[in-house]
Amino acid sequence: MAAAAVGRAGLGFLRGLRLPGPAGVRGLRAGGEGLRQQEFTSLEEKPQFPGASAVFIDKLEFIQPNVISGIPIYRVMDRQGQIVNPSEDPQISQEEVLKLYKSMTLLNTMDRILYESQRQGRISFYMTNYGEEGTHVGSIAALDDADLVFGQYREAGVLMHRGYPLDMFMAQCYGNTSDPGKGRQMPVHYGCKDLNFVTISSPLATQIPQAVGAAYAFKRTNTNRVVICYFGEGTSSEGDAHAGFNFAATLECPVIFFCRNNGYAISTPTSEQYRGDGIAARGPGYGIQSIRVDGNDVFAVYNATKEARRRAIAENQPFLIEAMTYRIGHHSTSDDSSAYRSVDEVNYWDKQDHPISRLRHYMANRNWWDEEQEKSWRKKSRKRVMEALEEAERKLKPKVQLLFSDVYSEMPWHIAKQQTSLERHLKQYGEHYPLDHFEK
Repeated sequence: MAAAAVGRAGLGFLRGLRLPGPAGVRGLRAGGEGLRQQEFTSLEEKPQFPGASAVFIDKLEFIQPNVISGIPIYRVMDRQGQIVNPSEDPQISQEEVLKLYKSMTLLNTMDRILYESQRQGRISFYMTNYGEEGTHVGSIAALDDADLVFGQYREAGVLMHRGYPLDMFMAQCYGNTSDPGKGRQMPVHYGCKDLNFVTISSPLATQIPQAVGAAYAFKRTNTNRVVICYFGEGTSSEGDAHAGFNFAATLECPVIFFCRNNGYAISTPTSEQYRGDGIAARGPGYGIQSIRVDGNDVFAVYNATKEARRRAIAENQPFLIEAMTYRIGHHSTSDDSSAYRSVDEVNYWDKQDHPISRLRHYMANRNWWDEEQEKSWRKKSRKRVMEALEEAERKLKPKVQLLFSDVYSEMPWHIAKQQTSLERHLKQYGEHYPLDHFEK
């Protein structure tokens, strides 16, 4: 299944090479037709360096980055929702498929409403998930509820599929009294301890070494849990990503690195972000088993994640999944993507290769969904989102005194000093005194 695709992707370039046999130790020799086999006369002539597994060659030749053909993209269904290879069909029940679809479409509806809310000045910031919904629900559906999630900032569908309620999404974005973070975080920086979803932080890639540390703890306590860590292809250029990959491989941690390669890191296209063959190509260099999947195919994402989880627990090994998809929306409400990509490019992915439409085709092909059900569900989902939004707007903002109430079991002296200063000024000027006037 997905494991076979991992093998094909990682080992396809080794086809045709002969293994050492009884005739003696063989090496590879560079020649006009590529690398040729060279026999060693004794074991002593084979390299014994501890840092690599290799052979000697006697011709100067640098390894070219484009010698090996691109890593293939694993898929299960085509753009019309037809299963390509029946043996790869995950055989998910109708009930679960409908849950996948409703999570994706509810997320899409929430995105549209909260995006407009920001444009109207009701919230300060927002990031949509348009076009990447399949990577969210396909991956999280393949995991156990006890598995720990480290997200970046475009994984709202992961939380939604796990059951995070709409009113909590709204409370966080509005920073009202129901927000568990009491308004300390920017919008879309969700977190939920009960659903094993670590609170999102803004700096890129900080979650990657953190996820590896958590996976190492799982390994030491033998909990049969995995950690999944989401990030974008732009994030993989950060130093924390490389450190995390290396630690995961050398410490043999049960962690799944899930890269959403959506084409753009803010305004930087992949052609300017890296020169190699995507992100999956980096895995073998660190000793991580890797696969590239069609991120717009929810079943391909599901299969790959499910197999990676099984093997991560059984073998205590990290896995890297690169999900190829496309960011249809702007990077955030602070971005205007029309400045660096064409409308035709965006329309192609929105109309021709969208994860929601692909899954809808699949359900329609099996008579599990029709136009009437679609209209009814869209109307119902929009009503639910609007009700949650209106409730969030009615609630007050948290009092600033609460910012000190639940962070430390023993408050550090400098924080205590800030609290005392805050209380003194509130007593003198009232709660609406400008916070930037407080003593430092």
